[in-house]
Amino acid sequence: MTNAYDVIIIGAGSVGTPAAMSLAEAGLRTLVLDRFASCGQGSNKRAIGGLRATHSDPAKIRISLRSLQVFSGWKDRHGDNIEWRKGGYSFVVYREEEARTLRELLVVQKRYGLNIDWLDAADLLRVIPDLNPDGLIGGTYSPDDGHASPLLAINAFYARARRLGAEFRFNETVTAVTRSGGRVSGVRTDRGEYSARFVINAAGPWAAEIAGLSGLDIPVRPDSHEGAVTEPVARFFEPMVVDIRPAEGSANFYFYQHDTGQLLFCITPDPNIWGTDVRETSSFLPMVSRRLIEVMPRLKNIRVRRTWRGLYPMTPDGFPIVGRVRELDGYILAVGMCGQGFMLGPGLAELLTRLVTDALTSEDLETLSYLDPYRSFRGQELLK
Repeated sequence: MTNAYDVIIIGAGSVGTPAAMSLAEAGLRTLVLDRFASCGQGSNKRAIGGLRATHSDPAKIRISLRSLQVFSGWKDRHGDNIEWRKGGYSFVVYREEEARTLRELLVVQKRYGLNIDWLDAADLLRVIPDLNPDGLIGGTYSPDDGHASPLLAINAFYARARRLGAEFRFNETVTAVTRSGGRVSGVRTDRGEYSARFVINAAGPWAAEIAGLSGLDIPVRPDSHEGAVTEPVARFFEPMVVDIRPAEGSANFYFYQHDTGQLLFCITPDPNIWGTDVRETSSFLPMVSRRLIEVMPRLKNIRVRRTWRGLYPMTPDGFPIVGRVRELDGYILAVGMCGQGFMLGPGLAELLTRLVTDALTSEDLETLSYLDPYRSFRGQELLK
């Protein structure tokens, strides 16, 4: 078995695994290295499965629209059941402040191809009848968004990548990125050394640590988020419901009913909980339960089966960092997904393949300009 590759990917998660599949489809000899025992064992297995193109910027809209095409067509094209369901997304509104923000974003969202509209309260209640009608102003509704199983999906991508010739090596920690002059030459691990023309850092919460091996300082910090799943119940609503109102302890929260009947829900903590601690807490469930019952009173009697905690690799502005680095030719960043790696992964994988093969389109160049590693980071993603 040779140790020479075209591309080495560090991280077999929501970005690295579909990237391996896409690069292998393009005929590139690809190796993926991961410190865990199998793919998706970092943040991917802790994702709740939402898939949306409902973002506030052109880059993530474009990438996620392509991801949705991959997810929605996967079973027909490849035969794997990844529990895809086109349930849609709805950002519900109970205050004029959020109404103004979401209405203003519709201009950009529609311009870049998102199927989304504003619904007044009466129309939104026809889509989600069990919303609390008291004070409901309305909300946005994007019916082509949906959800899938993160573990089923990543294992489907992994299996296809393997069939196409990509290699994966698990329980192997990268200890150095090697170079020849000003160009990357490969990586060294605790088990061996591998050469490649390109190295892609897709290490999720550990991206800054991996970048530091090459003397790069990237602004990616892991932030802990908690989620939960309930018992399965008969289906009674379709869209992911997102409430972006801040409340004590949380900046927003969201929930949906999975294809298998369970409800999954999560909050965005406020203030952030920086670090890599993934132990669940006793404060999460009471906090999120209050928000759930306020928005959908019917949920007061549903039983929660499990809670857990995962890591969101955050950037200062809430947008990913994707592109070549100036300091080391052949080194590419695909980091800082801010908890959205699962929904961005397949579309981003194809963009990375075009980047490696020098096949970028003018649209790709515009997309990458929003994700540039050397941007100012002064803006803010409005729909984190």
